[in-house]
Amino acid sequence: MTAFKPTNILLPKETTDMSKWAVVACDQYTSEPDYWAKTEEIVGDAPSTLKITLPEIYLEQEGVENRISKIQSTMNSYLSNDFFKEYENAIFYIERKQDDGKVRAGIVGAIDLEMYDYRKGSKSQVRATEATVVERIPPRIKVRQGAPVELPHIMILIDDDKKTVIEPIEKVKDSLTKLYDFSLMQKGGEIKGWLLGENEKNSVLSALEQLSDLDSFNKKYDLNEDSVLLYAMGDGNHSLATAKEFYEQLKAKNPGVDLSNHPARYALVEIVNLHSPALEFEAIHRIVTEIDRDKLMAALTEKLGITEAEIENAQSFEIVADGVSKKYYVKNELSKLTVGSLQLVLDEYIKENGGKIDYIHGIEVIENLSANKNSLGFVLPDMQKSELFPTVICDGALPRKTFSMGHAWDKRYYVEARKITL
Repeated sequence: MTAFKPTNILLPKETTDMSKWAVVACDQYTSEPDYWAKTEEIVGDAPSTLKITLPEIYLEQEGVENRISKIQSTMNSYLSNDFFKEYENAIFYIERKQDDGKVRAGIVGAIDLEMYDYRKGSKSQVRATEATVVERIPPRIKVRQGAPVELPHIMILIDDDKKTVIEPIEKVKDSLTKLYDFSLMQKGGEIKGWLLGENEKNSVLSALEQLSDLDSFNKKYDLNEDSVLLYAMGDGNHSLATAKEFYEQLKAKNPGVDLSNHPARYALVEIVNLHSPALEFEAIHRIVTEIDRDKLMAALTEKLGITEAEIENAQSFEIVADGVSKKYYVKNELSKLTVGSLQLVLDEYIKENGGKIDYIHGIEVIENLSANKNSLGFVLPDMQKSELFPTVICDGALPRKTFSMGHAWDKRYYVEARKITL
């Protein structure tokens, strides 16, 4: 049995302007108010997911409680005015054409939160790929409490190198019922969705069952585990953790009540194959400021044994000072990933000596910021897709900010919804 299930999925009825309905994930553009102001301008008075989600740029601002209250009342209004059409026991197949022209295929359904544990060292079938910051969960639960529906920006990855789950649907999509086909605002590209028939649903679920076979799993990764990692978080880690905590709180408030069929037991997600050509892992670099350069270099030398002398097959990264970059090799590897080895030392140094870490996508930004004499930049290699599942299995989770999957405008847009109350 796998954690992914068909579920009842809500879509706006056909008269809705879907290009105004769908907006990008709420955890994007958190320091760009102009983006969200432009989104509000585009949406205007039209029905939109902008009105039933909370962009995180507003999460710490004054008046957030009123925003949450308005979100929940708008959700109720959409439901009471028969705005949605509900597709029962459904799985959707979607194709997202990104701004760069690449197509990312996925399937939308529900994940069983009983089979998910975000804590480091978890052996659950659904696992976090990086550390979950528990302090980020309570404000998100406030949004979910009293909300009758959920909208997902959660993307979960499967390691389906033989392409048995999602890819076969592309060949039969023309025989399926098309649900939507529209352009996404603000460089989001285009998106199309289809409703799976019974045969296609059964094929998907059967292929996932095959991937969950323990013997095959251990053979694939050359392991001797007693549990299978089938679903690894790709995006929306804290959103899924919030759904989990909300469900656990619901159980705690209702001791002895059978909640096994309660809709809050599940969360709406998109499943994507790790091997999709549209998925590209890009490194997230580090800039460390307000530090003593010599002291930090000494700590790196002591803990990691860094050296400029080339070591074959060793972890390596570049250190940037005053815009000048030098490559270093690691003698003492502390993690399966280069970023893990480095992050452990940086965290320990800052805890003991002070300083700040910022996480940067562009190398040119690292070069500029390293001009300060009390700063050092660290340029990391791109993580390989093949490293994701083995690292989560062996290390428990990746270091925070290990990799990025595409630009902000490539992130999941809110389209589908699902009831989470009885």
